[in-house]
Amino acid sequence: MFAMFKRASLVLMSSLASLLFALALPVHAQQDESQVAQREMTQLAGADFWRQVRQGEEGYTTSQFPEHGMLISTPGQTWYILKEKWMSPAGAVAIFVSIALVTLVYVFAGPVMLSAPRTGKRIKRWSRADRALHWSMAFTFLTLAFSGLMLVYGKHFLKPYIPADLWGFIVMLAKQYHNYMGPIFCVLLLCVLVKWWRKSTFKKVDIEWFIKLGGMVGKHKGTHPSAEFSNAGEKALFWLLIVVGSIVAFSGLVLDFPIFGQTRRDMELSNLVHGLAALILICGFVFHIYIGLFGMEGALEGMVTGEVDETWAKEHHDLWYGEVIAEEKAEDSNVGNHMVKGVSANEQTS
Repeated sequence: MFAMFKRASLVLMSSLASLLFALALPVHAQQDESQVAQREMTQLAGADFWRQVRQGEEGYTTSQFPEHGMLISTPGQTWYILKEKWMSPAGAVAIFVSIALVTLVYVFAGPVMLSAPRTGKRIKRWSRADRALHWSMAFTFLTLAFSGLMLVYGKHFLKPYIPADLWGFIVMLAKQYHNYMGPIFCVLLLCVLVKWWRKSTFKKVDIEWFIKLGGMVGKHKGTHPSAEFSNAGEKALFWLLIVVGSIVAFSGLVLDFPIFGQTRRDMELSNLVHGLAALILICGFVFHIYIGLFGMEGALEGMVTGEVDETWAKEHHDLWYGEVIAEEKAEDSNVGNHMVKGVSANEQTS
């Protein structure tokens, strides 16, 4: 009887402490929430009870979930420190450094221009399906990156300057968009792998491309090293997207569907891995966006129209250009043979 009364008293005190803590939030808005909670719990429930909670003392529940008996997960503080005090600042620095690097490259090295005049002859490079897949992935990735960055950094650069209701709406919208678009990213990632992996296998010719840094900077700038349909840089970016993107996708699904027995440790680890992998992708694609928009003359044309100028193909993807020309000559030869045969048949008939 006494044990039941004691348990009921602890539950009542915990409920009162939670209610008082909720009511105290507006008054102590500028204080740290965890300190307020600890003080109220200590005052109402007693130091011994609070100490047991902090040490992982389990309560009683009829639930079968592994952690439902745990009121407070003390190791979660380690996750909070890693996320807020280390990873978030380091991620912001990495993004700004990536942007600064491409800015310096543009200012001091300049874009890679064509060495010869354009011929005006257009060569088919990307099909309509290729372009649709590329721009779908680009839109999904960029909007997911933006919404994710809003969730991580918005409270620092936006929340203090707008009304609380507006901030609540923005962060809710960002979270819902991120949750629902994440699985679409997974599907698109699989489509990208199936569609382009054959064009992205590394060959011996890619080693020299890396040595010369693609002819974009340094003493080899403007040399246009040999490349297949995809150069070594594009292949590296492709596999970065596939490998790191798969980590982002899997960890995101763990967070998106917390209904398969994940513990708090699983969710915390997935959150850290998801954030770190996403930041790596964002930094990598800063360079991809730079090359497409500013760093190389004619780079964007192929993915917009599906065609590139002959000079661009010859200088940046000479091995692929040679294959295209060989195919065109073979087709012309076949057409010529058919025409000759047709003329001969007509002569014999007449």
